[in-house]
Amino acid sequence: MKKQKPDPKDNKYISYDNLDKIGETALYYGFNPHKSPDIKKVDLDNAKSLLDGDHIDDTDKKKSILPLHVEEKIALLRNYIEENMQSMSQPVMLYFKEPFKGSLKKGSETIYRYCDLEILGNSRSIAEATLIQTAKTMLLENGYENICVEINSIGDKESINKFNRDLTNYYKRNVNEMHAECRQLLKKDPFELLSCQNEKCLKINNEAPKSIEFLSESSRIHFQEVLEYLEALNIPYKINNSLIGNRKYCTETIFTINNLNTENKKNNQKILAIGVRYDGLSKKMGIKKEIQGVGISILIKDYNADLRKDIKKAKKPFASFVQLGFESKLLSLSVIESLRRVKIPLYLSLSKDRLGAQVSILEKQNIPYSVIMGKKEAMEKSVIVRNMDTHAQETVFLHELPKYMKKLEK
Repeated sequence: MKKQKPDPKDNKYISYDNLDKIGETALYYGFNPHKSPDIKKVDLDNAKSLLDGDHIDDTDKKKSILPLHVEEKIALLRNYIEENMQSMSQPVMLYFKEPFKGSLKKGSETIYRYCDLEILGNSRSIAEATLIQTAKTMLLENGYENICVEINSIGDKESINKFNRDLTNYYKRNVNEMHAECRQLLKKDPFELLSCQNEKCLKINNEAPKSIEFLSESSRIHFQEVLEYLEALNIPYKINNSLIGNRKYCTETIFTINNLNTENKKNNQKILAIGVRYDGLSKKMGIKKEIQGVGISILIKDYNADLRKDIKKAKKPFASFVQLGFESKLLSLSVIESLRRVKIPLYLSLSKDRLGAQVSILEKQNIPYSVIMGKKEAMEKSVIVRNMDTHAQETVFLHELPKYMKKLEK
């Protein structure tokens, strides 16, 4: 991946390619702009056996196919290896302002791709939380204020296998009550039956086994943590048990961001974004090492045209953010957002838990200040702001932090 360079005219800025104004929002959350990968024939060939099942309801009666395109994830993982991204600090967080080139359009011609965010090399729940918070902020910038996250988990491989067995047996017991199309689908993939809106199947689906009942202990903890992040961020959500990805390449969480103002004639689009985790896909491609991946596609058609204008540079991080303990992680994204609003960018290492791991990364960055939050600070809703040259530090309450940092920046 091409490294971004400091702007020689002003050491407060970094020059970027593949960046627009809305992408600058993603920068504040740790994403880097990247050229969208071209999808090659080898990617399409690898995807052929995994293409069925990307179905979800976008209306009450009709199925549509949302862009969970596996060929895009495969191209991205191939790109990760070819550009030696595994040698970079993990996770690798990427912003794509353009759709992937060469994606299959099957069934999704009418779905507009606004942009994509991807996180590679992180299995932690903070990755999903970061994607949702970043997407929510980008949607808000475009005027979508009233949203709700619908979310579900199918868990890891062990969880998926248990759920699949129980679900298959359940539908077999009720096969005579199902309409003809679903009886045929049962032979193919029982997961697809859960989103059927046929009157015969609605009651059967409502009483069907739920994937979250079959989660392994690690998957249950992962899902619970994602929900805790949403609660900490005051993002409304509901669990949608019929939200099921393609089990051949989707794992753990799948989620949509829905518009609650669909009565508005201009912005009546229901599903604004969709995200999915795809751990394990790399090994199915023949890559020896597993590369964890999770991404979100923002699908809005109506947007602020000014936010799509290209920009060539953005502010360098003015401070690093160091967090210790899950309590501080829960507050971390809110801290980032409060500083984004006053244009204070942070250098982030949210995926790291140990202090030593964070400090070793930060020492290489030559950033003037650190914003530190441990368990004590999280309970007090405060942070420690440390001058990295003089080691002088001060405790600052979160509600005062934006004003305090702006004063330091001057």
